[in-house]
Amino acid sequence: MQTDFYLLEQGGPERALAPLAGKVLAVGGRLLVVAEEAAERQRLSQALWQASGTSFLANDVAGGAHDARQPILISDRIEPANQARFLALADGIWREPDAGAFDRVLLVFGQTGREAARETWRLLKSREGWECRFFRQEQGRWQQAG
Repeated sequence: MQTDFYLLEQGGPERALAPLAGKVLAVGGRLLVVAEEAAERQRLSQALWQASGTSFLANDVAGGAHDARQPILISDRIEPANQARFLALADGIWREPDAGAFDRVLLVFGQTGREAARETWRLLKSREGWECRFFRQEQGRWQQAG
């Protein structure tokens, strides 16, 4: 399984998630976004709907009648009702996903979550079959740093 670590240099996950989600959709994928707090889930949903002036990233917060149809589903738990193969942990909190359920996990974290992300990196690097990559924002774009 591949895990990509995304360090937020500025702004919150609601600003940083749109380009990542756009890339997932561009390859025909579906995304499950997980955040613990309800207010954060609503901010993420709103930001995706308003991703740019001419387009949007269709999504919904889990628990509705049409969860299975959503290209991006936002939830407080790792339950891909939309059959997502990509998982974004938007609140920076590592949750142990079923290794076979996802092709890629995106861990989005800020400065306050940096030490926890380092611990997660060390944990995953010690496991067979896990690949880790690190990205940071440079001039508003994600650049692989390690």
